[in-house]
Amino acid sequence: MIDGRKVAVVLPAYNAALTLRRTVAEIPRDIVDDVILIDDCSRDDTIAVARDLGLHIVCHPANRGYGGNQKSCYEAALTRGADIVVMLHPDYQYSPRLVRAMAAMIASGHYDAVFASRILGQGALAGGMPLYKYIANRLLTAFQNLVMGQKLSEYHTGYRAWSRTVLERLPLRTCSDDFVFDNQMVAQTAWFGFRIGEISCPTRYFAEASSIDFRRSCTYGLGVLGTAIAYRLARWGVRPSALFAVEDETLLIPAPLPVPIRVAA
Repeated sequence: MIDGRKVAVVLPAYNAALTLRRTVAEIPRDIVDDVILIDDCSRDDTIAVARDLGLHIVCHPANRGYGGNQKSCYEAALTRGADIVVMLHPDYQYSPRLVRAMAAMIASGHYDAVFASRILGQGALAGGMPLYKYIANRLLTAFQNLVMGQKLSEYHTGYRAWSRTVLERLPLRTCSDDFVFDNQMVAQTAWFGFRIGEISCPTRYFAEASSIDFRRSCTYGLGVLGTAIAYRLARWGVRPSALFAVEDETLLIPAPLPVPIRVAA
């Protein structure tokens, strides 16, 4: 715990057997109360490794996609009583050692969400981020800051910390089950006026680290542009979007998952 708040780390996993041990080994267990792995129908030994590490494991009976995996992550963490939830990729691309700092920033009461930015400092290219991804990241971020009126250094990190209040408030079931989920969640966080903090994070690009290919990167980029435009049109009252709508109080409660999940024995 930090300041009496229960901290959970959630790991959205798909074929993460080769990197899971290294990731979990660096999670600061002295302040982390719960480590939850959601397996999205991996075809390798991810579940066996997670079981050996003593993690709480939830298995999807069918692949739900990256966004669908995160929805299960947050539902599981809230159900198990987390006050602060840190979403960390189990591919060892981001430093788990920053969990402490990110959770502390939320526990301080200054921030509702904290993003680990690869762009602050010189970590991205030094860590091996492909140049085309770096340029695309900077261009998309500049566009979103302009259109959405924000000042973030990066919208595309896969390493985030959330307060329970944020996760209970955001209508996450309206977000995509694909990779653009991350970006839609950031847009929702800004829409509802939550306080966003950032922290510099080194990154590692290597053979075992997960990465989407060029085609899916293009699909993601188009989704990012669409999310930013939908945000601005909704702000202007031109075209409402389900992403930013809370119709009644029942939407503040996580909806049942469209695909059943089970806890691994």
